Amino acid sequence: MKDSEIEARIPALLEFASLTNKRDAKVPTLSGGMKRRLTLARALVNDPDVVFLDEPTTGLDPQARHLIWQRLRELTQQGKTLLLTTHFMDEAERLCHRLAVLDNGKLISQGTPRELIEQNIEPQVVEVFGETVEAWANENAARYSQRFELSGETVFCYVRDAQPLVAHLQAQSALRYLHRPANLEDVFLKLTGREMRE
Repeated sequence: MKDSEIEARIPALLEFASLTNKRDAKVPTLSGGMKRRLTLARALVNDPDVVFLDEPTTGLDPQARHLIWQRLRELTQQGKTLLLTTHFMDEAERLCHRLAVLDNGKLISQGTPRELIEQNIEPQVVEVFGETVEAWANENAARYSQRFELSGETVFCYVRDAQPLVAHLQAQSALRYLHRPANLEDVFLKLTGREMRE
């Protein structure tokens, strides 16, 4: 691109990255979040049709992460194709129209976020935790859930209907629980396992 074309695009890109007030700042003086936003703006200088993003929100505070998500959605609304790698399943669920789950470099599942959840996991999750959770799980988890996993001090109960389990847990004063819909992180952990990877 000609220098004049680049110069003409800079104000809009700084606005896009919410960095207009830092126009004259040196890059080393910017915060980590500002540097990430600047990297995205720089990637858009030549107005590409396809943008490759490798974990674009790693290390960002919640405000900066939500700003980047908003900007990425704007790019897709402009007709741009984004290829995004991320370890943040909520990010993938919010941003991706289609996604692929890779494990050790192998494709193990693909589809829309909703398809992956519906095809791979029960629709409801009840996370149970407390001092007596292991004893509770040994005695009750199989009775109240289609599938369950003990991970650390939490039992993840995967269910189609959570009401019987929730009613049971309300009478257990030594236990606490969180009832939520299944999400992509549940799918990822089911497909790849919970063990640590190096």
